[in-house]
Amino acid sequence: MLSNASDFASNLAKPGLRRSRVTAGRPFPRGATWDGLGVNFALFSANATKVELCLFDETGTTEIERIVLPEYTNEVFHGYLPDARPGLVYGYRVHGPYEPDAGHRFNPNKLLLDPYARQHVGELKWDHALFGYTIGHADGDLSFDERDSAAFVPKSQIVDPAFTWGNERRPNVPWERTIFYETHVKGFTQRHPSVAERDRGKFSGLAHHDVVEYIKSLGVTSVELLPIHAYVDDSYLVEKGLRNFWGYNTLGFFAPDPRYMATPFVNEFKELVSTFHHHGLEVILDVVYNHTAEGNENGPTLSFKGIDNATYYRLLPDNKRYYINDTGTGNTVNTSHPRVMQLVMDSLRYWAGEMRVDGFRFDLATILAREPTGFSEESSFLHATMQDPLLSQVKLIAEPWDCGPGGYQVGRFPPGWAEWNDGYRDTVRGYWRGDEGKVPAVAGKISASADLFDHRGRQPWASVNFITAHDGFTLHDLVCYNDKHNEANGEDNRDGHSHNLSNNYGVEGPTEDAEINNVRFRQLRNFFATLLLSRGTPMILAGDEFARTQGGNNNAYAQDNEIGWVDWNVSPDGEDLAEFVQKLIMLRQALPMLRRGRFLQGRYDEEIGAKDVTWMSPSGGEMGQSEWDDAGARCFGVLLDGRAQSEGIKRVGSDATMLLILNAHYDVVNFRLPSAPGGRRWHCIIDTNMPNRDELVPFEFDTDYMATGRSMLAFILEPEDGYSLSDEAHLAFAHVSEAFQRAAAERVHIVRAEAG
Repeated sequence: MLSNASDFASNLAKPGLRRSRVTAGRPFPRGATWDGLGVNFALFSANATKVELCLFDETGTTEIERIVLPEYTNEVFHGYLPDARPGLVYGYRVHGPYEPDAGHRFNPNKLLLDPYARQHVGELKWDHALFGYTIGHADGDLSFDERDSAAFVPKSQIVDPAFTWGNERRPNVPWERTIFYETHVKGFTQRHPSVAERDRGKFSGLAHHDVVEYIKSLGVTSVELLPIHAYVDDSYLVEKGLRNFWGYNTLGFFAPDPRYMATPFVNEFKELVSTFHHHGLEVILDVVYNHTAEGNENGPTLSFKGIDNATYYRLLPDNKRYYINDTGTGNTVNTSHPRVMQLVMDSLRYWAGEMRVDGFRFDLATILAREPTGFSEESSFLHATMQDPLLSQVKLIAEPWDCGPGGYQVGRFPPGWAEWNDGYRDTVRGYWRGDEGKVPAVAGKISASADLFDHRGRQPWASVNFITAHDGFTLHDLVCYNDKHNEANGEDNRDGHSHNLSNNYGVEGPTEDAEINNVRFRQLRNFFATLLLSRGTPMILAGDEFARTQGGNNNAYAQDNEIGWVDWNVSPDGEDLAEFVQKLIMLRQALPMLRRGRFLQGRYDEEIGAKDVTWMSPSGGEMGQSEWDDAGARCFGVLLDGRAQSEGIKRVGSDATMLLILNAHYDVVNFRLPSAPGGRRWHCIIDTNMPNRDELVPFEFDTDYMATGRSMLAFILEPEDGYSLSDEAHLAFAHVSEAFQRAAAERVHIVRAEAG
């Protein structure tokens, strides 16, 4: 209901708008665009008959005017308000047929968010008025609901894009040096002792000096944020007093979620990006374009469903009342339609251009590459991203699976893409748990999964290696729990994955048993050493480096509380672990051998006279077929020859030669250190049983090294004097020595909660 004349005039004066002063405007760009003089409104709908622009007071509570967009060009309704200004709050009412059986669900009683809105005002309040049909009606979703939903939905708001970036520059971290750090804006900062209460859980909190200093000191290069696009808390969660903490329920592809903003200005996110870039850190966004928060035919009408349901969503071809549900969330965004594809591409360009983010991780990316016939490497989405002059220059990472038929597509995304490699996760977990027959598989995974990625000129960095991610156990819980403990989710512990490949080593959960805790922390070091010494792009889950726990919950998507928030009350053992991870990262960055752009093949190169990798048995000799076939084998070595060809040019390499030893057996294994051409002796740089070693301990060839049960070791070859590659090899050796000195001198910048 509109306010009275005096209230109307008072409210209208705030955004500086005079009633009904509207002109034709333009159909492009889509959305509401402030040009310095006024605002152009453009909304695509192929099947609507009329669009009303609804203006609200600055709080979004009172509707003050409705204006029919006067023009319709190329399926875009548009109009221009010459006196509109940033801060104006608005929404749409879209008229058209309500024919669910034909896929149309227009209902002008429902206020709709602009899909291109740069900012949202207010929050969703669950009410029956949100639904286009009448809940409880005998005809179900075929019925038509006449209640006004405006009081219960967030509104769109015009923003001023002006921002002074100053000397900000993208870090442009090379792929081969990239180390991802996956975290959550609120989860990472809500309990941080240095962050003021006002900034906790906000972009401004993540940009706090102590937070950024800690991330930088750890050595990671690229911070991957769980979804920050505006999203909705599911009604069933709200009823249980829970929230959609992770945010995989997007409603606005251009708007940052207001709950992450300490100020009413989207520039707060730009300030975060600028701060990270100043410290050489990249910002990667986890984005959800595969579905929206509107659900299936029984879901609410909030935006796309009421604007043009038949275009924005994939519907069953023989019954358009129902949705194709390849996402498992009720609906699937129809990126096969050019206007929907344009929406996704415009959103990506907005975040990469206007917001200057450095890349995207695509949730259920297989969905986006689906055509009506299924997943295709030649899909319009993959073509569009790879040819785009801006998007082709940022990092593109796929979660290469979905819930639909043929949804698992690891290794099948085109050159230029990186992909989450869940096979790496499962193989490494199983190996260190002591499962039988895992040596061949883990050898393949630490070689960057060449069987999956070594084609079409793709390089090892295409495999994003991870052992934990937001979805599943934390690394600490992986070695402390045999079973999931998701009771707090309110689903009787039925949710979450049960195949965790975990081990509690004798006690479920926390224990005071020193022997068990020693094994657990050694296993944590084994996981990190494997991850950071493997070929491929490593990804670390934030907090794993200091043994963060979720109490055994492996599906904390709804835990916006102490379960889901990072606890900064870090134990001494946790701080030691973080420093060990810091040392590993320093070594990885100091040793080009670990970051080479070539897959390991194990073939002898006669011209160079070397193998890139030789798989070693504990006896010190090369593994034979019988040893590969031995299901009981749990210890092996990886000899990485620095003389092997390191790039496309055919010439002898000059990197340091390395030896890795992995022992997943529960007991000590004597491993004979092999001789290596051009070397004098081995120096141990990592032993997960002795993590605090700060010097390069020498070991002669043919020495038996007692590899502790469940431990991993790394050695570097000391070059011979006068050897033909002595200059380069000595330089690599010196870099490792320097990394050790830095690791001994520098400490991870943890601000403990107890100190606050």
